[in-house]
Amino acid sequence: MMRGANEIRSYPLRAEHAVARTLADSDDAGPMQSKLLAAIGEALGWPTGAIWEAPVAQDDPMCCVETWHVPGTDLEAFATITRGTRLVRGEGLPGRVWASAAPAWLADVGADSNFPRAAAAVRAGLHAAFCFPVRSGGRVLGAIEFFDRGWREPDEELLATMAILGGQIGQFVERRRAEQAVSDSEQLKRAMLDAALDAVVTIDEHSRIVDFNMAAERIFGCSREQVLGHDMAETIIPPWLRERHRLGLARYLRTGAGDVLDRRVEIVGMRADGAEFPVELTITRVDLPGAPRFTGFLRDITDRRRAETDLKASRARIVEAADAERRRIERNLHDGAQQRLVWVGYGLRTARQALDRDPSAAAEALDEAIAGLAQAGDELRELARGIHPAVLSEGGLEPALTILAERSVTLVELDLTPEERFPAAIETAAYFVVAEALTNVARHASAGRLNVSAKRVDGALVVEVADDGCGGADLGRGSGLRGLADRVSALSGTFAVTSVPGKGTIVRAEFPCG
Repeated sequence: MMRGANEIRSYPLRAEHAVARTLADSDDAGPMQSKLLAAIGEALGWPTGAIWEAPVAQDDPMCCVETWHVPGTDLEAFATITRGTRLVRGEGLPGRVWASAAPAWLADVGADSNFPRAAAAVRAGLHAAFCFPVRSGGRVLGAIEFFDRGWREPDEELLATMAILGGQIGQFVERRRAEQAVSDSEQLKRAMLDAALDAVVTIDEHSRIVDFNMAAERIFGCSREQVLGHDMAETIIPPWLRERHRLGLARYLRTGAGDVLDRRVEIVGMRADGAEFPVELTITRVDLPGAPRFTGFLRDITDRRRAETDLKASRARIVEAADAERRRIERNLHDGAQQRLVWVGYGLRTARQALDRDPSAAAEALDEAIAGLAQAGDELRELARGIHPAVLSEGGLEPALTILAERSVTLVELDLTPEERFPAAIETAAYFVVAEALTNVARHASAGRLNVSAKRVDGALVVEVADDGCGGADLGRGSGLRGLADRVSALSGTFAVTSVPGKGTIVRAEFPCG
């Protein structure tokens, strides 16, 4: 069908309106490209088109990012070849437009020597083609091409219109890219804030919360939506500290001086349920133009405070246990070996006095002195065994724990790491863990069976004593288990007691030993 002159002249105007509507209605880049090709192609009556994107590096080739053709036509094969084509500057129709930054027209692509897709175009029945640059700020962002099945001479009015539309499309693309960059930056910032382990809270000059990350939600027990726009003092600061916060903020806004700004301090925070807890706080002013904003980085230090308290208590118990052990040794020496040695000395003096006048009495006194020395030696060895068994130093854990098991009044099954030595301090602590556990079983558990294991597991010595007794052991009650926990902790180990009434007790100590 012949087209009238007025109808042909109206095509550029239709394309201009179609592009304007498409850009106005577009929400994202992907669908926009397809809709843009369809709008221009349908407005002009050209059955297929493609969008090419210029690379950032000039030496890289440009590539096709979208194709379109009228439904029901046999143009998919040509579209597939187009999508797989890469063109350097000056190559093919899009490459020429990229290099010249001006629109171009081919009356018959099959007759053009600089058209790599000529054979595919001829097979698809395509002849005429035009291409125009997508520009922004003097830079070519890409190119858009269209094809028709007939031979057509260049239409300068159409090319001029397309050049203008290329500028409009380029400005739209650049604006979208800038918006996307801002959105990506905001998403990255939000992801970083939400990934932070510390609470991050930002307020304005009126102390209103303007940002509240996920860690803050977790620590303070309230959601971001619940606190945005609310006074921070009323939200996460205990009542008795609120006036101090308000006075400090007012003083900074008035003078620019702040007591806690850019310093790490420890204060008290308040959860949503009103519970108070210790926090470590660092406040900085956000370096942006406009009204002042401040960001606080807060860390819940409840566990650290508890650990510090436990450490101080543990050290005090260790000192107390050492003093008690020293007094026990002094008492045992005084009541045992020391008294026997006094009697030995008395017997020796008696023997010396009787040596000349009564040899038989002297011999009897010497025999008593010898027996007293033997008993004193036995008592000293027994005392030394309680301090550090000689067999532990000489043979290690295996023989030392075997002797403990043999002395137990309850049948003991041993599961030991054979012939392996550990650092002396660790072996000593492990020995006393087992010794104390066996003593507790004998005194309190009424157990019928005991299992003692000592093994290396993943670079650590794991010692475990399990019984089938009455259970109910409490680490916090009594000094024996607590003293063991302190001894193990002093070696950077872990100590645990699992004891369910009626189901026995498991004492477990783990010592890192590389």
